[in-house]
Amino acid sequence: MDRDTVVLAVVGAYLAVNLAVGLWPQRKGGSSDAAGYVAGDRSLGLLVMYFITGATIFSAFAFLGMPGWAYARGGAAYYVLAYGVLGFVPFYFLGPRAARLGRVHGFVTQAEMVAHRFDSRAIAGIMAFVSVAAFVPYLAIQMQGAGYVLSALTHGEIPEEVGAGAVYLVVLIYVLKSGVLGVGWTNTLQGLFMMGLAWGIGLYLPHVLYGGVGEMFRRIEEMRPGFLTAPGLTAGGEPWSWAGYSSAVLVSIVGFSFWPHLFMKAFTAKDDRTIRRTVVLYPTFQIFLLPLLIIGFSGVLFELAPARADQIVPHLLVNLELSPFLVGLFCAGALAASMSSGDAMAHAAASIAVRDGLVTSGGLRPAPSGERNLIRAVVVLVMVASYVLAVTYEGSLVGLLLLAYGPVTQFAPAVVATLCWRRATGPGVLAGLLAGAAVNLVLYLCPEWKPWPLHEGLYGLVLNAIVLIAVSRATAPRDDRAWFEVAGNGR
Repeated sequence: MDRDTVVLAVVGAYLAVNLAVGLWPQRKGGSSDAAGYVAGDRSLGLLVMYFITGATIFSAFAFLGMPGWAYARGGAAYYVLAYGVLGFVPFYFLGPRAARLGRVHGFVTQAEMVAHRFDSRAIAGIMAFVSVAAFVPYLAIQMQGAGYVLSALTHGEIPEEVGAGAVYLVVLIYVLKSGVLGVGWTNTLQGLFMMGLAWGIGLYLPHVLYGGVGEMFRRIEEMRPGFLTAPGLTAGGEPWSWAGYSSAVLVSIVGFSFWPHLFMKAFTAKDDRTIRRTVVLYPTFQIFLLPLLIIGFSGVLFELAPARADQIVPHLLVNLELSPFLVGLFCAGALAASMSSGDAMAHAAASIAVRDGLVTSGGLRPAPSGERNLIRAVVVLVMVASYVLAVTYEGSLVGLLLLAYGPVTQFAPAVVATLCWRRATGPGVLAGLLAGAAVNLVLYLCPEWKPWPLHEGLYGLVLNAIVLIAVSRATAPRDDRAWFEVAGNGR
């Protein structure tokens, strides 16, 4: 059996197992309405909650983009660890409040919750639009990563667009069939698989190339002094400023908990204790990002350069002529990383588009089973849009990720005000969202207008909060005593 056949056999077996696991929850029954499809009947326990949130950071970005940054930009890649440790902390305080409100009012999305508090269809519509706009590039990262891996490890026999399409056809099938329960159980399988594989390859490659991890870092520092030190380099190879580095970390920390597909997990947990335990355990996933950085650094002094920095890991595996079975396992692990994020994003984007954009904002009133079928149709549309972007975008995976974080960060003031500030008003939240999203978009399109080299999402966030507070102070609040009796005390 030739090398490529072995690689594809391993990958095919892994995809088949994932499909079986993703379809299994549907055989066990469950609600046929949209709430069951989106929130899993609010039944997820600690194990699945841990992996459905933790496996999200093990995306194609983690297996390809982050090693690519370590390879090309050195210490700049540390920003991922910085925001990953702290990014979920707000959820410890906000998640249980949202969960209590969700159990009483039947919420399954964060925009639905915000719109209900302020009785504003417009808020739900804007949050739905911004969410889907942010999800498409984030999902495109996952598809692009899947295509990269299959193409590189088969020496181009499988074109990137074909590989991405084949992998996400599997994802599409189990997301359409089983909803969030299919996402949860496949994420558990993928998370366990990726943890073991990351450390295995992360220790093996430095050993083969340098004789060990310590010797690898010693030689890199000797040959490229300062390369391993933060803040590292820009995409153009120039020193990255501490302002740019710090703002990327800050925007990522603020935006992390407010990604809709993560925040929605508050509505799937069976109790508040499960949410808090998940947040406490979440930083342990950073342990499994460390070997991925090591893999990227292991290619820094490799004599043959990849066509793109994001391809450094498959490039090393191909050129070192490793066992095809090991190469197949890595390929499966990279696909697991892509799928464990992509399935959650596709499911969340479609759920938000329908629940928030059409039902809450647009006033559409489909039957429960009809709403579920509508979400399934939008899953297909979101995946098609993301696929088109994936096969046409030529920038880095990390750049695409940072682009997606800017809009999502604008949800932070609205959600915090909804759960914690009695004086907040609907006009204030709406005005803040519009102002923040507009500034983020304008500065992304016209970066020369920035007064300092900070992430555009940070400028939008500051203006968003100022406008929300100012307009709320100038408008009359609603009587929300009953709301805060359920959620908890607000100020």
